[in-house]
Amino acid sequence: MTTPKVLILNQPFNTDTGGGITLSNLFTGWDSSKLAVACSGYLLQDNIDTSICRTYYQLGEKEHKWVFPFNLLKRKYPSGLVSFDEKPIQNLTLPVSKFRVQLITKVFYPLLEYLGLFHAASSHQLSKEFCDWLDEFKPDVIYAQCSDRGSIAFCIAVQAYLQKNMILHMMDDWPTIISSEGLFKHYWQRKIDREFRVLLESCTVLLSISDYMSEEYQRRYGKTFTAFHNPIDADFWKQYQRANYALNAPPTLLYAGRTGLGIQNSLKTIAKTIQALNEELKFSITFVLQTAEIPDWAAAYSCVQHRKFVPYKELPRVFSEADLLILPYDFSTIATQYIKYSMPTKASEYMISGTPIVLFAPKDTAAVKYAEDYGWAAVVTENKVEDLSRAIKALILDESARKNLAQNAQEIAAMRHDLSIVSREFKETICSAVARELHTTGPFARRT
Repeated sequence: MTTPKVLILNQPFNTDTGGGITLSNLFTGWDSSKLAVACSGYLLQDNIDTSICRTYYQLGEKEHKWVFPFNLLKRKYPSGLVSFDEKPIQNLTLPVSKFRVQLITKVFYPLLEYLGLFHAASSHQLSKEFCDWLDEFKPDVIYAQCSDRGSIAFCIAVQAYLQKNMILHMMDDWPTIISSEGLFKHYWQRKIDREFRVLLESCTVLLSISDYMSEEYQRRYGKTFTAFHNPIDADFWKQYQRANYALNAPPTLLYAGRTGLGIQNSLKTIAKTIQALNEELKFSITFVLQTAEIPDWAAAYSCVQHRKFVPYKELPRVFSEADLLILPYDFSTIATQYIKYSMPTKASEYMISGTPIVLFAPKDTAAVKYAEDYGWAAVVTENKVEDLSRAIKALILDESARKNLAQNAQEIAAMRHDLSIVSREFKETICSAVARELHTTGPFARRT
């Protein structure tokens, strides 16, 4: 099967975001000379994986323009190709003003959202330099991810210019919450929904991140989406795969990931649960937080131990050394809307590790539905210490339960998420898009 040339929009290959990790795994084994990424400068900062793709066009001030006076506040990124050295993982972090970042995220963006200006404060366009680069690269097909109104318009414009078939991969249900606040939220909800539907019509193949999302999008948009979640390299993970289910001394419950506001609340509930279990069982279970920074509340719980992030290559060892892994969700209403149909990138990684998993998430989510259907985790769907304590206690006190749960998760991971199988199916999907007759709608025409 010949490998086509793929232009990837709005998502770099990296090792520290769900989209980047998933992208890297899906395109494993691809000819790197036939991959190119075009994305915004703020995405090209840390842990860029150049082992898979080394061609990056930074969409900067020539492609993304803010109207006055907002252009005075926003950082200007240069447009054009980015140069890399020989290291496989690149860090292009530039000095930033913390005050400026706080001003933009805490004041600037919320104000624009409230006034109904956020979605009209900037525009995306195809610069001459970018078009020249597109003409030079000559992709066979476009693979795109989107997350906002600007990226919708940009994807449509690129597809119209290249006149190539496009594949859209949805990672989260961002269209549901893209305009949930502000004076003109209903106007923007309707407008962006219409624009998103135009994008869907412009695509030849539509991909989702879960079967649940595919079902919902079929109902909502009348379109067929094929689910592709993060696949795992079995050989990479099996080098440290857990096989002994006796408890460590002391036992450890590990969370590895981000610590946003809603997740902080769930992590605090977990800490309360472990503290109470230690008192009840006369144990010394340690709740390990492998996060960027230690939360302020952690000092109030003697069971909490903080560890810094480790390189991705060390995760198989770290996950297998824990007695339990916990996958918590944000239980707030708006967060549930956003992640309802998503699958956490680390879910398949947890599953293959050999360590039993506790899923702490709202009932009506793709992860809970998947775990209940296939039995790869102990599921807790109420944000209550009592319910979470019952599930963790049952696993702590029963070695056979830990073993059975973990081994079932391993089998599901091998059956449904094995890299060799999923990446082959993904490649076939890309190739099928190339082979189809050009799919486009509306008054789009190639610019010359």
